[in-house]
Amino acid sequence: MGPLGPLFTDLYELTMMAGYYAQGKQSQPAVFEYFFRRLPQHTGFAVFAGLDDLLDDLAEFRFSESDIEYLTSLGTFPEPFLNQIPDFRFEGDLWAPPEGTPVFPYEPIARVHAPLAQAQLLETLLLCRLNYQTLIATKASRVRYAAEEDPVLEFGLRRAQGPDGGMSGTRAAIIGGCDSTSNTQAGKCFGVRAVGTQAHSWIMSFPTELEAFRAYAEVFPEHLILLVDTYDTLASGVPNAIQVFKELRAKGWKGRPGIRIDSGDLARLSKEAHRMLADAGFEDTLIVASSELDENLIADIKRQGAKANAWGVGTKLMTGGTEPALGGVYKLAAIHADGRWEPKFKISDNPEKTTDPGIKMPIRFYDVNGYIAGDVLFAQDDDSWRIGEVVSHDRMVLEHLHTFPQEFGRRPLLEPVTRAGDRLADPLKLNEIRDFAQQQIARIPHETRRLVNPQTYWVGLSDRLAHEKRQAIESFWRAHPAPMGRD
Repeated sequence: MGPLGPLFTDLYELTMMAGYYAQGKQSQPAVFEYFFRRLPQHTGFAVFAGLDDLLDDLAEFRFSESDIEYLTSLGTFPEPFLNQIPDFRFEGDLWAPPEGTPVFPYEPIARVHAPLAQAQLLETLLLCRLNYQTLIATKASRVRYAAEEDPVLEFGLRRAQGPDGGMSGTRAAIIGGCDSTSNTQAGKCFGVRAVGTQAHSWIMSFPTELEAFRAYAEVFPEHLILLVDTYDTLASGVPNAIQVFKELRAKGWKGRPGIRIDSGDLARLSKEAHRMLADAGFEDTLIVASSELDENLIADIKRQGAKANAWGVGTKLMTGGTEPALGGVYKLAAIHADGRWEPKFKISDNPEKTTDPGIKMPIRFYDVNGYIAGDVLFAQDDDSWRIGEVVSHDRMVLEHLHTFPQEFGRRPLLEPVTRAGDRLADPLKLNEIRDFAQQQIARIPHETRRLVNPQTYWVGLSDRLAHEKRQAIESFWRAHPAPMGRD
């Protein structure tokens, strides 16, 4: 899909936008922050993705004539609003970390500084772009972790959530750590390696499995991976593959033999297949395992001593597996009124949904070995994080403290990526983003990377922000006394 326009939104974004125009508030400076509250189950971190697609959208963010005709036909929007939006452009500043950065709950991952109407209209588009790709990049990073040094092949296109999900999902999977993709269109668009072998239908279209293998080897001798589980993996598929490899080698073939197993007990079959191939003189065979794999199954199979050395992962990667969505939200953090920034925050009966007030900058701390040690949210104009020991507060139990020593490294998590609507840097190639992501993930402590029950990463509040949050909550309840009987 190409860049998405301003109608790619929930209608209420447009009605609020029209309301801001009607109230003369459309140009009031505002700051919105994007964050998520919960990681996928058993996941210790997320991998930020989707930013480049969002920046492409913002570069072309215009109401076309047909867009305005459609909005007019709804009979909902005031005529003065419809007359003004042909000149609409995104003129704000967007702050975000580089794609591939590990991110955590409750910290701003993207921050929009823009006139109120513009910032409001971005909400749905931003959430759609960033939530899905971050979810898939996160899942891919877990698959990459389970596979260790083995190649990971993304096979999810046919099970993706439509063509747009297929393309953006493949992009995110590469960022998260996949080495290649079956998605040929993505290979062309993103400059990543496209891979593929044959389907069972190829094997079944020939009178015998051996003839099917010979025919495929004749056409593709340099990229030869034979699918061996159509009939019987060990009694038929592997022996026939060995026969073809021997025939090719007798003719001077120097390629690396490869097989793919797409069903059955992948641990047992890969071990037996490897033994048979090694006995026949093919010790260095590529053995690709596929069939409804995810990170947990890969890790289990490897623990059982499997000899598979490449992994094709599809449905459970491209759809997020057991997690259908990342619950990212987009909340108003501050609005400029009467010559100053007025912090905004949401109060909720559920403490987890009470937001932190004001414009915030996450600061990432690194221990003396270079591993990330925790993130602390500071007010944007607070530079006290730069030197010395830093004491931070749990964002829900403010009395719970965590201290970062003076010798720990530190840096801001967010950086400006647009200024007054203009993109500040050229896009990176997808493999460059992937390499960056792998470098950053390697700096996450192993306890936080493990696949089950990972250590919770610290995201806290600075002294000043904790004090301001406490004051804001107390001030709110003084102005809005709880009814009798309320806990």
